[in-house]
Amino acid sequence: MALILGTAGHIDHGKTALINALTGIDCDRLAEEKKRGITIELGFAWLDLENHERLGIIDVPGHEKFVRNMVAGAAGIDFVLLVIAADEGIMPQTREHLEICSLLGLKKGLIALTKIDLVDNDWLDLVQNEIKKELQGSFLHDAPIIPVSAKTKQGVPELKAAINNLAQTIKKEARTDLFRLPIDRVFTIKGHGTVVTGTILSGIIKEGETLEIMPGHLETKARSIERHEEEMTEVSFGSRCAINLQGLDKAALERGQIVTKKGQLLPEKHWYVRLTNLASAPHPLRNRQEIHFHHGSKELPARIVLRDRQALQPGESAFAEVIFEQEMCGVFNDHAVIRSGSPLQTIAGCLILAPIPPKSGSKANKDACIHSRYLTLPNLYEQAILGQLKDRAQFVLTVLELLSLPGADINKLRVATALSAKSLEKALELLASQHKIVLFDHENPTYLSQKDIENLSQKLLARAQQLHDLAPLKPAFARQALFSDWCQGLPAKLLDKLLDICLKACQIVVEGDGLRLATHKVNLAGSNEDLAKKIMAFYLETPLTPPNFKDVLEQLNKNAKEVQPILTHLLDSGQLVKIKDGLYYQNDTLDDILTKVRDWFKDHDNLDIAAIKSFLPLSRKYLVALLEYMDNAHITIRVGDKRILRKTNS
Repeated sequence: MALILGTAGHIDHGKTALINALTGIDCDRLAEEKKRGITIELGFAWLDLENHERLGIIDVPGHEKFVRNMVAGAAGIDFVLLVIAADEGIMPQTREHLEICSLLGLKKGLIALTKIDLVDNDWLDLVQNEIKKELQGSFLHDAPIIPVSAKTKQGVPELKAAINNLAQTIKKEARTDLFRLPIDRVFTIKGHGTVVTGTILSGIIKEGETLEIMPGHLETKARSIERHEEEMTEVSFGSRCAINLQGLDKAALERGQIVTKKGQLLPEKHWYVRLTNLASAPHPLRNRQEIHFHHGSKELPARIVLRDRQALQPGESAFAEVIFEQEMCGVFNDHAVIRSGSPLQTIAGCLILAPIPPKSGSKANKDACIHSRYLTLPNLYEQAILGQLKDRAQFVLTVLELLSLPGADINKLRVATALSAKSLEKALELLASQHKIVLFDHENPTYLSQKDIENLSQKLLARAQQLHDLAPLKPAFARQALFSDWCQGLPAKLLDKLLDICLKACQIVVEGDGLRLATHKVNLAGSNEDLAKKIMAFYLETPLTPPNFKDVLEQLNKNAKEVQPILTHLLDSGQLVKIKDGLYYQNDTLDDILTKVRDWFKDHDNLDIAAIKSFLPLSRKYLVALLEYMDNAHITIRVGDKRILRKTNS
């Protein structure tokens, strides 16, 4: 486990000089920084602790113009060193930096009261009392205050000891095993190529591994890895490191992109969040307000959409949607900072609830009940981390139900829950054994909640009923007709699973080449039944020489469109058999004819017109049609002018 200490504080309060006094490392590396005497970009150093661990240190700029750089550096730090100059005390960026640290979820830190060589003891006591009063109610309310001078080195040993002591109390737990390194610097080393640096938020990286830069899906490899100027073959979460990337130009990369592993992160253009407007914010946050959104080391413009109100007052929290101009990659339970455009200042923060918003339709997701379920996720997550397997399972089930259609695979669930792959798989196994979720794709394990499966099954059955209603005289419908209109966008394997469930439950049954509801029966009622009887009467009256169907229509004074459903029913139910267009035989009559044909073949090798006429005295019109029907029905095979019986039917 590696820890990161980040500085915070107003410009010219001595952050960089203090780090130099602690570590011997000058974090101001740019010529402009040395010329102007201020930190502009992020600086990096390290300090060897008493337990032989190496503490990473991030030095952030204090000037208000570079707060965006400060936020980029604060992503991934574990505790903060708030630097306050004794000759000036609390200043505007002191407060803003403290608010940013709080919004990023920091819980621990300490205060360095610098430049004590410039003030007397009475003034020092006055400033310390002011600091204690100012920090009441913040996460640093009981943090130690260490007076120190980077110039005279007074208090430096005490500050080192305080940092050591605090570091021993921090138990850093990986939230997820997804590999994420937000890029905060990109540069080129001659002879080596492109190098990126950042703090590993989660996961492990190994030398030679294939990586992906997101957003952008840029594939690369970790040619080499360095941590605090030491070559490493493997680096885990919490460490600051530099990665030499293979095959990518510096121009293709920028601060804010994330180094990850292929397929682990999923870019989106909008997230659901729990939004908190700072109590110190000068104005309410308005619905659809444009803001500057800071996540990891990324800053980009975005728009806030409030779901249940038109404005969020200072000090209030609410469910909200953040809409980005570019795709973003986040993980559940990430923190983000929000700054206003004019004036440029920190005004709010948010906790990411849904980095992968549901795709099942916005109407359902605007429902207040859905919002309230999202807001329960942070508490459920804490229970999942601290509690038993059943707590994890309940959390995963809630997330899966909220994600809804079209289901979620393991990668999506890892992003949406921030659980490790191992913890997630155990929870899914438990839920499956309890029949609360359904695995519908085994190749790429993809799940859907049982509630969604039941809802979709009802839609499937409703579609089946609709097909029967559209063609009540047809005993069955085609499978492809069942999966049209209502199920657009659903995976084919999910549709197969739904049908399989309905078949196993005997709600749908196979009927010939088609399907039907188990409860469906063709009933000819009223005028339809009378019409069917009249049609059959024609075929029963002269069974061996049935009329052409056009003649039947003429005598009934009906058109083909009116009678077609009845004819289809008579054919599907087997009362009539189609010999060719317009010519139909009553089923029993055709069976008698085929029996005579098979009897003929008991004593003969072949059959022709003359032979069939010997036991079936019909005109050539009927005989030719019957012979061709038997060929098409695979009863006989035509060889020249003769037919022989198919062996498979003998």
